[in-house]
Amino acid sequence: MTSFHLETYGCSHNFADSEQMAGLLQQAKFVPAEGVEQADIIIFNTCTVKGPTESAFFTRLEEIKNHYPHKIIIIAGCIPQSDPGKIRKFSLLGTRQIHHIVEVVEEALHNNIVQLLETGEMPPLNLPKIRKNPIVEIIPISRGCRSKCTFCKTKQARGNLESYSVADIVQVARQALQEGVKEIWLTSQDTGCYGFDIGTNLPSLLKEMIGLPGDFKIRIGMGNPVHFKKYYQELFPLLNHPHLFQFLHLPAQSGSNTVLKEMRRGNTREEFLSLVEELRRVVPQVTLATDLIVGFPGESEEDYGETINLLRRATPDVVNISRFWPRPGTPAAKMPQLPIEIIQHRSKIITEILQNISRLQNEKWIGWEGKIVIDEKGTKPGQWVGRNDSYKPVLVEGDYKVGDTVPVKITKAGTFDLRGEIRKEVPVLA
Repeated sequence: MTSFHLETYGCSHNFADSEQMAGLLQQAKFVPAEGVEQADIIIFNTCTVKGPTESAFFTRLEEIKNHYPHKIIIIAGCIPQSDPGKIRKFSLLGTRQIHHIVEVVEEALHNNIVQLLETGEMPPLNLPKIRKNPIVEIIPISRGCRSKCTFCKTKQARGNLESYSVADIVQVARQALQEGVKEIWLTSQDTGCYGFDIGTNLPSLLKEMIGLPGDFKIRIGMGNPVHFKKYYQELFPLLNHPHLFQFLHLPAQSGSNTVLKEMRRGNTREEFLSLVEELRRVVPQVTLATDLIVGFPGESEEDYGETINLLRRATPDVVNISRFWPRPGTPAAKMPQLPIEIIQHRSKIITEILQNISRLQNEKWIGWEGKIVIDEKGTKPGQWVGRNDSYKPVLVEGDYKVGDTVPVKITKAGTFDLRGEIRKEVPVLA
């Protein structure tokens, strides 16, 4: 039997694509292998959003070529779509061609190089899949985006916004729940603009999904403030529904209006802070995640100070910090760059500030009692990670399995997670 191994880089959307490609290959009688050594075919599903991630892929590619020169390599995802010239000697599969993975693999087995990079079609949403986590269903609700950020290559790799219908998404979710899924992740390049091309929006989708039967929760993926501000009054109250995690990923990128304008983000710092203030008013225990780019071209000390001020006011629970990295072909790559020493210094300071903010946010949970759902193993023997209603990671020890619901009390808070003790449930007397 011919075996394959998939290595995935980047966001949850890429992981969703990999799950579907794996499902199609298994359906075609190919066998998933645990590692590269056991595989006949190696498929890379790549990401081009950040320079270091792209560099890591090319380093890995050279390593595989040198160690396993006779294995078949196929490259899928964002790098083939945006920069096919860098890898023209390989079989390539674009971001909207994942449903043709079996054809590409079969041709590669006959020593034929096939490069499918057309963007005129959308992969079906109901493809077979092999879930990386058996209790998590990742649903791509749309592909592409509407923004024109000067630092980003997403549009080159994923194209303009095309949304899946509400009915198709709900049907995939219903099927996943029947298969025992406990968490549904809605993913996209930007969930905030979902449905704008087909006359609907994210709140309308959520209202349909929360009516599904079952014990589950929905996690909303990253959405840009420029879109959320159009319907936040409808969206935020929905986060209090039992079927939704009280969690929102709202990328700030900068606290300076000057920098935000140069980035073409479409919103101001005041609008971002207003959204955060209203979000915390409506959903007091919300977990707020955000993204920051440090050292964008032209970022002055004053701009940098405004970003620190924004963070201290917004007090996000989770922050993804990226040092600015010029992406070839983007407008920001042509702007005068800051010295790397300045970027490194600012990144170090802002990381320390954010770690303090995160720890303080987590300490507010000490003493909390409630239920968590175990969704993955911890890094130590007997350790498990569960999520509470606010999608906070809680570490517990014991004999569990993925999908178990466990009553806990939070006893300790770290920078990135909470520690819980198991509580015995007291039976309710009739």
